[in-house]
Amino acid sequence: MNTPEKPVPPVNSWTAPYWEAARKGKLIIQKCRDCQKYIFYPRMSCPFCFSDRIEWVQSSGRGTVYTYTIVRNNAPSAFLADMPYVVAVVRLEEGVQMMTNVVGCAPEEVHCDMPVEVIFEKLTEEITLPKFKPVKK
Repeated sequence: MNTPEKPVPPVNSWTAPYWEAARKGKLIIQKCRDCQKYIFYPRMSCPFCFSDRIEWVQSSGRGTVYTYTIVRNNAPSAFLADMPYVVAVVRLEEGVQMMTNVVGCAPEEVHCDMPVEVIFEKLTEEITLPKFKPVKK
């Protein structure tokens, strides 16, 4: 049985800066110039005030695990070799939440409110994924 390739996120005009920054090892998010709220996932206009005056800003790359699940069975899929793995929602210091993976520890060590920081995993020449690892004390 051939294992399918992992899916690649779509890149379009409003997400391209995000993916370009990730390739360079930087996590950027959007911020509305009018209402000053941070925005994630990338959008063409602010979901709070509908302004199109959006800018890209550097994220601290630090946050906490808001919620998570451990995937132990996902066959057949392109993620078979990764199991078990953690799918999590991380709340960044800037207040936005992003779905991601927690890596760098056993899945059983992950817990809500766990401090994490961004790392980057190259998926293809074009796509580098931000993932998160525990902050060492």
